[in-house]
Amino acid sequence: MTTILKSLASEDITQVTPTQGFNIKSVQSENFKLNVWDIGGARKIRPYWRNYFENTDVLIYVVDSADIKRLEETGQELSELLLEEKLRGVPLLVYANKQDLGNAVTAAEIAEGLGLHNIKDRDWQIQSCIAIEGKGVKEGLEWACKNIKRK
Repeated sequence: MTTILKSLASEDITQVTPTQGFNIKSVQSENFKLNVWDIGGARKIRPYWRNYFENTDVLIYVVDSADIKRLEETGQELSELLLEEKLRGVPLLVYANKQDLGNAVTAAEIAEGLGLHNIKDRDWQIQSCIAIEGKGVKEGLEWACKNIKRK
């Protein structure tokens, strides 16, 4: 997510390191000003994720398409997130990142592995992307903006 977020904010993405805690950026897209929380995925900080769910309008979940070994684990984490009361009905965008790598699986395969087709309680979209090139990133964000529920 860090590379995607920096790309959307038109920041340098040549020296990106994994998020250890969280980053907050404001991004302008369409007619929206989005305040985006980039929360690190390290196992030890996952219990703290729920501290950031209040007033969430869209959930953006990034999957490393080349790390097929972690697909089951990330699918379990996503399933738990979708059960959170504060995230009920919140639209879900899944970025299938790193599509440029030779061992990457397709967005359709990731959707299948995550069981996205079984999600019936919210709008969802999977978007292929190559964050370091910006490919697919804006398309995903456009979908997210169109699917934010007005409160």
